[in-house]
Amino acid sequence: MIYPSGSYKVYLATHPVDFRKGMDGLAGYVINKFALDPITGAFFVFRSKSKDKIKVLVLDGTGLVLIYKRIEGSEFVWPKLTDRTMTMSKAQFEALFEGIDWRSFASANYHKPKVYSSKVEAVAV
Repeated sequence: MIYPSGSYKVYLATHPVDFRKGMDGLAGYVINKFALDPITGAFFVFRSKSKDKIKVLVLDGTGLVLIYKRIEGSEFVWPKLTDRTMTMSKAQFEALFEGIDWRSFASANYHKPKVYSSKVEAVAV
């Protein structure tokens, strides 16, 4: 899988798209249905009607890249069919791409560690 450096957004089309669409057709879909620019560096994820295929459109810095994956003997786990777009975390996207149920992945809650006094006392030996 190609991962750009830094953080990135992942947009998922919850409604199946025509998988005959290529890079330009999916870029047009992003513009018309998502109301977003396909060359922002975000990942745009599309599903097939049969649930066993996934297409990902992303800008890698030099041009658009189209990733196509068919999972063998199983199906990708997709959200309920709607005509909306949803976002997912990087961990959820990675799980989806590997064929794992991404709904069980949640971002961890991180807390700042306690800051203790930096004074060090000398101990006589």
